[in-house]
Amino acid sequence: MKQRAFWSVAVAATLALAGCGSATGTDSSNSTSGKLVVWDWKSGDKTATAYVAKAKADFVKKHPGVTVEFVAQPFDQYYTLLGAAIQAGKGPDVMMFNGGGQIRDRVDALVPLDGFVAPDQQRLTGWDAFAKDGKTYGAPVTLQGYPVYFNKTLYKTAGLDPQRPATTWDGFTADCATITKATKASCFALGNKEGIGIQFFLSAFGSGILTPQEYDSWIAGQRDWTSPHVKQVFQLWKDVNDRGLNSKGGNSTTLFTDAFGIFQSGKAVNIIGLMSDIGHWKDFNEFLGPDNVGVMKSPVIAAGATPSLPFDGGIGYAVAKWTKDPALAADLVRSLTSTEALTAFYADAGAVVSDTTVQTSSGGAAISAIVADLKTGKPALHVALSSKTIELMGRLSQQILEGTVSVDDALKQLGESDRS
Repeated sequence: MKQRAFWSVAVAATLALAGCGSATGTDSSNSTSGKLVVWDWKSGDKTATAYVAKAKADFVKKHPGVTVEFVAQPFDQYYTLLGAAIQAGKGPDVMMFNGGGQIRDRVDALVPLDGFVAPDQQRLTGWDAFAKDGKTYGAPVTLQGYPVYFNKTLYKTAGLDPQRPATTWDGFTADCATITKATKASCFALGNKEGIGIQFFLSAFGSGILTPQEYDSWIAGQRDWTSPHVKQVFQLWKDVNDRGLNSKGGNSTTLFTDAFGIFQSGKAVNIIGLMSDIGHWKDFNEFLGPDNVGVMKSPVIAAGATPSLPFDGGIGYAVAKWTKDPALAADLVRSLTSTEALTAFYADAGAVVSDTTVQTSSGGAAISAIVADLKTGKPALHVALSSKTIELMGRLSQQILEGTVSVDDALKQLGESDRS
């Protein structure tokens, strides 16, 4: 009870601090004054310092009378705090979202941005993850995807050619067996303590199992949770663990960031990582060396599948419905997605940004491979799900590994959640 009371006070205090934002005025001219408050979980990072500075400078140049305050919230509490703000109908003017279910579930609290961000539509990509029912509610900052990274040094130590990773599941697991025998490294580094590992697994290997038609139907919302191929994805999740291909203790290992540490220390051959933010090509380059980080798409696991890189808009900024001047707040979103700001974010954080004009050619082989695969990439399967179903999938994925729920029972529950 004491903890609950403290939490309520903390949320109220945070809202009170943020509630003093909102610039005055009804247009976005230079005469506007006041303050805009931004909530995110990135602006406090060292790697985002230059990005935020350049975005602020761009905005202040257009609106010198308006100050901008960034409030960096802890990510693990972010959506709880945001939910309290939405319920109260006051809080930040501009807020960060993950693309997909997190923003789609909250569009009633947001301003449609289509009329404000039209000039950026061609320059930026990843819009679909921030759209619902034909309206755009956020502007993408990064692209987020789920490539399979592998350690080239372990391949070479085991006598395998890292330039030619297997393209079939049987070949992939055979290579893992060879490498594990030679180096004792596990096939995968798994972290599922947060229940997130299954999200990465579903999206990384789904295109290796579903046919292109099944994949597109899933993304379009026509999901058949009883189909043999959908069951195969979740059965594979269980089988990989049962065969001992994962690092030990997956359910008690955090993905952020213990599992990444397992891969970076050479104790696992492969990991399903991210394209941006953390656990991505730049992090792995620093630990393993740019020449030793490989990237692959899913191998073909079922006949008829066409593996592709799963990716969507990653993080982005949206405008709260309660802000006093939506046009002004939207202009800040445009500054946060300007080419100059996003170039700094790529350079310092290694984020694969949404701006297609930002050059990445000097980042090494891994980022070059990722960017090349963007052309044929498709939206990630888990991003199409609601936040409620994703949360349930996380819990069930842990129970599948523990053996306390069957794959069939898990799929039945997920189907019911997805349809509700």
